[in-house]
Amino acid sequence: MEKKPIVQLTAQSMTLADLRRIHAGDVQLALADELIPALRRAHQTVSDIVAGGQVVYGINTGFGKLASTRIDKNHLADLQRNLVLSHSVGIGDILPAPVVRLILATKAMSLARGFSGVRPELVAALIKLFNAGVIPCIPAKGSVGASGDLAPLAHLACVLIGEGQALLPDGQRVSGAQAMGAVGLSPFVLGPKEGLALLNGTQVSTALALAGLFGAEHVFAAALLAGALSLEAIQGSVKPLDPRIHAARGQPGQIAVARALSTLLAGSQIVTSHANCGRVQDPYSIRCVPQVMGACLDNLAYTAGVLAREANAASDNPLVFADTGEVISGGNFHAEPVAFAADIIALAVSEIGAISERRTALLLDSGLSGLPPFLVRDGGLNSGFMIAQVTAAALASENKSLAHPASVDSLPTSANQEDHVSMATFAARRLGDMVSNTAAVVGVEAMAAAQGIELKRTPQGPRSSAAVEGVLAEIRQHVAFLEQDRYLADDVETMREWAMNPDRVNAFTDIIPSLNSANQA
Repeated sequence: MEKKPIVQLTAQSMTLADLRRIHAGDVQLALADELIPALRRAHQTVSDIVAGGQVVYGINTGFGKLASTRIDKNHLADLQRNLVLSHSVGIGDILPAPVVRLILATKAMSLARGFSGVRPELVAALIKLFNAGVIPCIPAKGSVGASGDLAPLAHLACVLIGEGQALLPDGQRVSGAQAMGAVGLSPFVLGPKEGLALLNGTQVSTALALAGLFGAEHVFAAALLAGALSLEAIQGSVKPLDPRIHAARGQPGQIAVARALSTLLAGSQIVTSHANCGRVQDPYSIRCVPQVMGACLDNLAYTAGVLAREANAASDNPLVFADTGEVISGGNFHAEPVAFAADIIALAVSEIGAISERRTALLLDSGLSGLPPFLVRDGGLNSGFMIAQVTAAALASENKSLAHPASVDSLPTSANQEDHVSMATFAARRLGDMVSNTAAVVGVEAMAAAQGIELKRTPQGPRSSAAVEGVLAEIRQHVAFLEQDRYLADDVETMREWAMNPDRVNAFTDIIPSLNSANQA
């Protein structure tokens, strides 16, 4: 088996490109030796507090509203174990393996910063689980995104103490104790603060938001490709891509999208074949692609920066400052930055699908597109893409409801001690459904646009650019030209998978936020 490259957890931050590779399962993790002294110093600080009989929240007190309750030294191990077990109340389907890989990696990174007071061995155990492909079973629902992602992270911590469940690389579901044994470890007896450090933090919200960001980037790239196909299918104008227009406004995403589309269409014979057709203005879904998709790109770039910082953050509470021997309570567990970022990604994903669906509707409208009604010969006998567009409309509409900001909601918890929460976990989790919806919408457009191009095509007629012809050829490897009505559900699903394929970003690596060095942490 080929050895995977290693991402080192160091004093420097993991980059978005690293996080993308972690999500894909393409790497292994390693803890840099340089971080171990800081980990040991913070752990020693906690040990000194216990030995000295000081009363410090999270070390020898109860939690939340019970923070004023002092815990006897003889019960500190029970305190941490009880914390993990009592908080393991998640519900719903378990999180997918790519998301859990991100959770393991970002939790290890957060603890490795040396502000949490845990043993280096605990960080090493998280890394060992990751490298062995062991996936703790973490229910998707049960976090409000403040005081940390308590319930889901408790399910992760359960595996470390030999409780809960995990999936082995072969898919077998085993107990936490068996999972630890599979990587050559015995379950931990957690020391002071270690259970709290594992549970506190924004790693679940952040991992879900990162997965949403990467998915948004895939459908963003697919939508640019589909938009170029649609422009060629209706013989639209490329004049709105003129760089002077976009320089006059100055929005960076808009400039980047116009440049990317111009590059994609460079050398198109279809463009030159109708240069003097007299068509002045296309509908907005064609003409304003740089403006709409550019705004989406700017928002994805902003959120990429937020999430890159959060993935590397110490979001535990309280934090241990070994240089002064202080343990200070704060609120870094509050996931408001992640909630806002997830809401912004949701808006972008919704808009990517919304403008794509409008281009599909345009293609099907013979009065606007100049193509046969519903993109099929012998219309009437055949309905063509009529209902595929209805499916796209249904999904685009569903996304509009899902795009409602989650961050504006809050329900108090813990007897009003935790009286304002972020709802970041749901904000990020719903991105998976939204990305899937938009991928189907974009897939339908790409399939319809390919049909439109070929309906006008003659053996010796003009061809598009090499890049666009390559996209068209790839689509035809997956779905056939629609000569007459057939069962289309499989084709729609195939094109949804096409739009979600990570390879879509390869045509736009210079502008995709997680691949652009300007957005790296």
